[in-house]
Amino acid sequence: MTSSSTEVAGPDGPATGRTPARRRLAAAVAAPVIVGAGLVLRSVAVGEVAKYGGDALYTLLLFALVLVAAPRTAPAKAAAVALAVSWGVEFLQLTDVPAHLARQSTAARLVLGTTFNAPDLFWYAVGAAVGWAVVRRA
Repeated sequence: MTSSSTEVAGPDGPATGRTPARRRLAAAVAAPVIVGAGLVLRSVAVGEVAKYGGDALYTLLLFALVLVAAPRTAPAKAAAVALAVSWGVEFLQLTDVPAHLARQSTAARLVLGTTFNAPDLFWYAVGAAVGWAVVRRA
């Protein structure tokens, strides 16, 4: 087995040099760090910084979770999946479903939100782009 057979390569560029197991481990370590960063952000920042920073971190967390579940996924594809899920949740907020579930569960409120906000779509893209850039550079 050559070293290139264990590297992660994708349609968006050359292999990153990380084996799928190492990529999974890095993403698994990153996930709670991202959650912690979100909690710290919410405790020290207010207003738009907290809200939109949290939006970007939400998608960055999804990006990390995609790589935990499927470490061979190309960074661009992982970013696209995380962004699609984030946008899907945001557009779901145009219905009453998230608000109803949020009244039933704090976890649902944290994961699904309650109210559609168009600027969130941009900040989700920022989170996906950050995840893609970090993994591409690794």
